[in-house]
Amino acid sequence: MNVNQSAPPLPPFGQSQPVYPGYHQSSYGGQPGSTAPPTPYGAYNGPVPGYQQTPPPGVSRAPPSSEAPPASTAQAPCGQAAYGQFGQGDVQNGPSSTVQMQRFPGSQPFGSVPLAPVVSQPTVLQPYGPPPTSAQVTAQLAGMQISGAVAPALPPVGLGYGPPTSLASASGSFPNSGLYGSYPQGQAPPLSQAQGHLGAQPPQRSAPPQASSFTSPASGGPRMPSMTGPLLSGQGFGGPSLSQPNHVSSPPPQALPPGTQMTGPPGPPPPMHSSQQPGYQLQQNGSFGPARGPQPNYGSPYPGAPTFGSQPGPPQPLPPKRLDPDAIPSPIQVIEDDRNNRGSEPFVTGARGQVPPLVTTNFLVKDQGNASPRYIRCTSYNIPCTSDMAKQAQVPLAAVIKPLARLPPEEASPYVVDHGESGPLRCNRCKAYMCPFMQFVEGGRRFQCCFCSCINDVPPQYFQHLDHTGKRVDAYDRPELSLGSYEFLATVDYCKNNKFPSPPAFIFMIDVSYNAIRSGLVRLLCEELKSLIDFLPREGGAEESAIRVGFVTYNKVLHFYNVKSSLAQPQMMVVSDVADMFVPLLDGFLVNVSESRAVITSLLDQIPEMFADTRETETVFAPVIQAGMEALKAAECAGKLFLFHTSLPIAEAPGKLKNRDDRKLINTDKEKTLFQPQTGAYQTLAKECVAQGCCVDLFLFPNQYVDVATLSVVPQLTGGSVYKYACFQVENDQERFLSDLRRDVQKVVGFDAVMRVRTSTGIRAVDFFGAFYMSNTTDVELAGLDGDKTVTVEFKHDDRLNEESGALLQCALLYTSCAGQRRLRIHNLALNCCTQLADLYRNCETDTLINYMAKFAYRGVLNSPVKTVRDTLITQCAQILACYRKNCASPSSAGQLILPECMKLLPVYLNCVLKSDVLQPGAEVTTDDRAYVRQLVTSMDVAETNVFFYPRLLPLTRA
Repeated sequence: MNVNQSAPPLPPFGQSQPVYPGYHQSSYGGQPGSTAPPTPYGAYNGPVPGYQQTPPPGVSRAPPSSEAPPASTAQAPCGQAAYGQFGQGDVQNGPSSTVQMQRFPGSQPFGSVPLAPVVSQPTVLQPYGPPPTSAQVTAQLAGMQISGAVAPALPPVGLGYGPPTSLASASGSFPNSGLYGSYPQGQAPPLSQAQGHLGAQPPQRSAPPQASSFTSPASGGPRMPSMTGPLLSGQGFGGPSLSQPNHVSSPPPQALPPGTQMTGPPGPPPPMHSSQQPGYQLQQNGSFGPARGPQPNYGSPYPGAPTFGSQPGPPQPLPPKRLDPDAIPSPIQVIEDDRNNRGSEPFVTGARGQVPPLVTTNFLVKDQGNASPRYIRCTSYNIPCTSDMAKQAQVPLAAVIKPLARLPPEEASPYVVDHGESGPLRCNRCKAYMCPFMQFVEGGRRFQCCFCSCINDVPPQYFQHLDHTGKRVDAYDRPELSLGSYEFLATVDYCKNNKFPSPPAFIFMIDVSYNAIRSGLVRLLCEELKSLIDFLPREGGAEESAIRVGFVTYNKVLHFYNVKSSLAQPQMMVVSDVADMFVPLLDGFLVNVSESRAVITSLLDQIPEMFADTRETETVFAPVIQAGMEALKAAECAGKLFLFHTSLPIAEAPGKLKNRDDRKLINTDKEKTLFQPQTGAYQTLAKECVAQGCCVDLFLFPNQYVDVATLSVVPQLTGGSVYKYACFQVENDQERFLSDLRRDVQKVVGFDAVMRVRTSTGIRAVDFFGAFYMSNTTDVELAGLDGDKTVTVEFKHDDRLNEESGALLQCALLYTSCAGQRRLRIHNLALNCCTQLADLYRNCETDTLINYMAKFAYRGVLNSPVKTVRDTLITQCAQILACYRKNCASPSSAGQLILPECMKLLPVYLNCVLKSDVLQPGAEVTTDDRAYVRQLVTSMDVAETNVFFYPRLLPLTRA
């Protein structure tokens, strides 16, 4: 086999071809080469027959290689995976063959080129060891430093045991053009990166995943033997083509000056070849031939080994163990590649288990049976069939669900299906809703549930005949039989107290204490609300919104306003008994905007003037929420409270708080108390709000500590949002505040919502993350749910999955629309199942994985020290990569970072999570800031966490 021969076309996913008898191999320059003469050298570490200490006169010889000759791996026993130099994620250079590599004798002249001097280097022979354990990978990740300071560059090394990083195009003959043409005399070519694996690979059950390998300068990964001297005319470098998908591009190898010997850093020797090669006699102890030392006057195979007949060289200092920043995958490059490759074509959801484009890619979705990735994204689209396999891989099985996600104008909103009084068709046993995966049998008179396999009768009004394929003839006329996402109109059975709901209401509750008035917040807010109430969310083509509005101001007491349309001026009613809160009026508090516009405008003009001279600095908080909830309960409707608050509620009232800010607790076991609420009163209040369908959005304007961890409990459990503007100044923060307010008021919200996730047999939902409340283990209750909120669901195995049938998810959300209509939104998703770890790693999505891991860690700080949470994240990441390295990648040196193609950004992104303010606060980060970020990330979707943890930097230059 010629080290420079061209690589034949590879089968899908880069697997090697079996060896064909009589396969012709070309030699240098494309000419047929003769068989290799017997080499004058003996076996590796064996005796040297006919060894000449000096070359014969007139014969020039290339300097000896600093590496041991390659050797093939011994035959693996039956039923055991055989791992050679090329693992499942690698591509072999040239055809797989068992024939010994052709090599020209050492006496063949290469031309008049000055030879590199022989340098003796003391080395120590290191036997090849087992792959690094997860603990070693953990230590490596923990010590990873990405900075501009890099150790001095070492000479380029040959291929290690992992996948190659960048190689020249594999061609047997190249003209004098391009990067890898012939080299003139007197100039040494770059190091030849020939792969010396000669054993044929066993057939793989599935296509191997792509892998990327990055070698640390300190790792000293082994390199293959290289030939020095100029190339023959028309000769090019051998290696896989740069277009092959399993290789990561990097700069080509640089040429060395004449007289330079190529040496590599210390490391384990390459894997041994099979005993079929002549002269390699396998001994009982696994070595080849009797042990012997290096020959006199010749450099040892490995630096550091003793030599005889020459002076030992000085010991070489080991460079610091640090990954080269230039070798770390670039997120920007990955994002750009995905945009170029997948941004032009629409993403069709018809096939099961498709991995969607990245969240940073603009793409069009065509719903053909599975929910759009805008609604559901999974950490992996190929689930392990068994729980043991899932535990071995340590890849979390989770889905980030965004039920009311906003769609681009090019995509249609989910169709609304009305089945009349009978309501939507469901399974009698598991209560799953009709979806495209249901199987109709017995001529269409019955259907089998795809989730629990129960046979159900089809109602007469829903009956339809089947075609020759077993599908209903009206399948494409019904959204629930052909689309992944759709809506049902709910019947009265799905409503509280068997009564259809009233349209929801918005209540604006404004802090009018001294701090709010002095900062200019109250005046700015009242001016904005005059125009903003004209843009309340509305249904479809409705001319005006059905949402009613009300207004409350407060400091130590609460002020309710009657803005009934029949009044000439608004009326104020004061409630000073905050310990027993009640609503002093019903008629005239919640009004329609169009009917009471004049009175509302008059009120908003008067509020800044009424409290302009206030000196009240103390405020209440819990009674304000209690009052809003009581007002919605009296009106028998759901709704949202918009609270604008400025200071710590220290007034005597329920929910009174104290200043507990203590930075001395940071990095101690008591640090977790800073993220926990002071009192359980707010959790009780939040539970009552959820029962009423009262969602709370909180706008904070603190000048000092306000205990965000406690104040955010009610917004967090009711499905609301928290906005924070520290040291608010109108001239600096006006634009940001008004932008957030407009977006928050105008976005579409589902009220009084309940969500349940059903799965097919074999897996079940076990854990949930997000802004919601759960009274049981299955139902997610949300007083309000907007298009920005997500619910992250983790799944576990409870039985073995079937590789043929796959796994199914169905998310059902029951909610009240902005028009007061009770609806059911259904999202369905089908996933593949696998029995090979390679399939799991090939179908993962790193952005969703980071979203889950961040939420898992941010919830963990409530009960565990931050250091423990950080160590847990690092350990899990190391276990994921170690499992891939052990089971899917080729054997490699311990200093080589082997990454799956779909997870090559996992260490970078996880490093960003570890450096976030919650897990590693800086000196200037306050306790409130950390609590704010923690609750903010809890309900983020995948696109938001991607930008939050890895923000985009834009250059700003003056034109």
